[in-house]
Amino acid sequence: MRILIISQHFPPEKSGNASRIFDMSTHLHKLGENVTVLAPHPSFPSGSFKRKWSISESRTVDGVNLVNLFAWQPNSENPCFVDRIAYYLTFPLHTVLWILFNFHKFDVIITSVPPIFTGLGGIPAKLLFKKKWVMDVRDLWINASISLGFLKKGSLFEKMSRAYEQICYSNADVICVTTEELGQDIMRTYKNVAESKIKVTPNGVDTDYFYPVDVPKKNQIIYAGNIGHAQDLEDVILAMKKVNEQFDLKLLIVGNGDIKKHLEKVTVENELTDYVEFPGLLPRKDIPKMLSESLMGVAPLKKLKTLEYAVPTKAYEYMACGIPFVGCGEGEIRKLAKRSGGGIIAENAPGAIADTILYLLKNPAKQAEMGKKGRAFVDKYYSRQQIAANLKFGLESIEVEKQIPIVSDGINYADSQ
Repeated sequence: MRILIISQHFPPEKSGNASRIFDMSTHLHKLGENVTVLAPHPSFPSGSFKRKWSISESRTVDGVNLVNLFAWQPNSENPCFVDRIAYYLTFPLHTVLWILFNFHKFDVIITSVPPIFTGLGGIPAKLLFKKKWVMDVRDLWINASISLGFLKKGSLFEKMSRAYEQICYSNADVICVTTEELGQDIMRTYKNVAESKIKVTPNGVDTDYFYPVDVPKKNQIIYAGNIGHAQDLEDVILAMKKVNEQFDLKLLIVGNGDIKKHLEKVTVENELTDYVEFPGLLPRKDIPKMLSESLMGVAPLKKLKTLEYAVPTKAYEYMACGIPFVGCGEGEIRKLAKRSGGGIIAENAPGAIADTILYLLKNPAKQAEMGKKGRAFVDKYYSRQQIAANLKFGLESIEVEKQIPIVSDGINYADSQ
């Protein structure tokens, strides 16, 4: 089977979605599939990569055909609205152009969301060239944007975005979602989305890459991931004052994102710089050791109805490395903590978060027990190797029409350098 994956992020970018798409594509390749990934030239976080102006660059990465297409690349750490929209729109528009010239090179297209615009490539692939279309939905971007105050409910932009998403969901053959709740939200919000289309495909974790490293423990807890608006990291930072009244403990916030500067300011203003550190973005290879030497991880989602479907990838990574996690939020993250035995949920308030952390610090046997349960749980249910095998089985169940090879006489974007 020839599979085309469209993703806004791919290594060497260090975002969680970049690593997930890398794992998905390489595991599918190991299972015998011919996989091509379309991604923009690396540019996230903004300003951390040198701009590239070439139309297209192709190379093979661990057996996967990677095609980097030109897209607008913001070069400041906190891009303006126009820069962001240009970044999110130019790439999917370029994928449409690539598909028009190269539709004969794939049988199935997978578009990874968010951002929502990556689905643009699926529309011509499905409607013009009759390809099978899988929407890989990780996030309800519109709902989250409204609840976080970035998008006005009932605005023209929301209506246009909803209409576009309706077209995508109606025409996709399969809609992969991270949790059952996310699938239910899609069916409630959009028309003509049959339940048979919805397939739960968790984020999961590469359990061969993330595992308990045999290193001494340090007096630290860790957050490793995107430092964004959906995470309740400010309350975790403020909780450290109470925690350090009883324990000498540091909080490491590893990563980058839109609210990092704000959180650094909160740390300084509350005189917590001795307790909270921001190491920045680190190579993926360093993360398993850093998690393993930590006492626990934190996965604090804000308590919003629109985030109840979400399970942060970092929670799986903490469990894979044998450490318990302290989470915040409602819905799926609470279910994960209960089912796995590897996590515990605190209320979204500094005092409640501090009390939960202190409970685990005072019960090292409980910490060890939760760490073992979490590792066993992700091994059994959430390894990306198994998730890729399940996805392969699902793709094979889609009736793929045989395509007659057609030689394009236009620009071959996939082969240009």
